[in-house]
Amino acid sequence: MIEKSLIEDIANGFLHKTADMFLVEVVIRPGNVIVVEVDSDNGVSIDDCIALSRSIESELDRDAEDFELEVGSAGVTSPFKILRQYEKNIGNEVEVLTKSGNKLSGVLKSADAVKFVITITKMVKPEGAKKKTAMEEDLSFAYDEVKYTKYLIRFK
Repeated sequence: MIEKSLIEDIANGFLHKTADMFLVEVVIRPGNVIVVEVDSDNGVSIDDCIALSRSIESELDRDAEDFELEVGSAGVTSPFKILRQYEKNIGNEVEVLTKSGNKLSGVLKSADAVKFVITITKMVKPEGAKKKTAMEEDLSFAYDEVKYTKYLIRFK
């Protein structure tokens, strides 16, 4: 069976030459089906995926071990899997589903190795006021407190 670390090393070696592309995930399924997912700060083209696929294939020997290779980009609505995806989306609206089942949407304010912060807008009624006003609040989450975080697309 082909080793995941080998594929990660090959992919990272190729991606290191590109300024903005990065490896999100490598999965090796039964039957040597290799799935490589990449992302970029400026979008991933089909040509980028083809070039990475060719680079990986050139380093592997089909005669020694047969395999199937799929190279693709992280979908715009796919959950974030690594810190770099959080960092890339700072300032964008995201959806967070907590492990307790709360679904929130807000603007991703910051992200580091331990936690990320989103700014939500909620409507509150100040004491003595007749109508609610919008109030912003920062919420901090450890990565293990959420089921997923993903980019939120809104059509207005």
